[in-house]
Amino acid sequence: MFTEMNAHTEVMRHFPKPLTREESLGFFSRLNSHFDDRGYTYFAVELLDSKEWIGFIGLAYQNYVTAFAPGVDIGWRLHPNFWGSGYATEGAKRCLKYAFDTLHLDKVFATCTMTNQQSENVMLKIGMSFKSEFHHPNLSEYPEMQRCKWYEILASDFSKPKS
Repeated sequence: MFTEMNAHTEVMRHFPKPLTREESLGFFSRLNSHFDDRGYTYFAVELLDSKEWIGFIGLAYQNYVTAFAPGVDIGWRLHPNFWGSGYATEGAKRCLKYAFDTLHLDKVFATCTMTNQQSENVMLKIGMSFKSEFHHPNLSEYPEMQRCKWYEILASDFSKPKS
């Protein structure tokens, strides 16, 4: 299902291209290596009742250079059968709790293309603040996608009681 999701045209609409099976397996291998190196990654997500795999949500160290990176980002990718059910928001909140309470990070960022309103909505729902637009250095070969949005949340803002 991982390779199917990464090859899905609608899932990958805000990325340079859908991934081939080989590219998806390489990505999976990089996620495992990232976990071995850092102790966190984009984690597999499954439904609690059925144990059905629905995608991934988690944290990754990004080493490209911008005003906010290198640093740790939060990201998600769910199979479209599970869009609109709040799973990305719920999982992302738990990942932020892990980032701040267990990993003791000071901040976490997220990025999205200018047209990825669904991801931007999740960023807002989990308490992230819009910081600015930027040109993503890893998308220079895709000028139509290079302009992106940067969101951030500080540990001190995450732990504030909601009024």
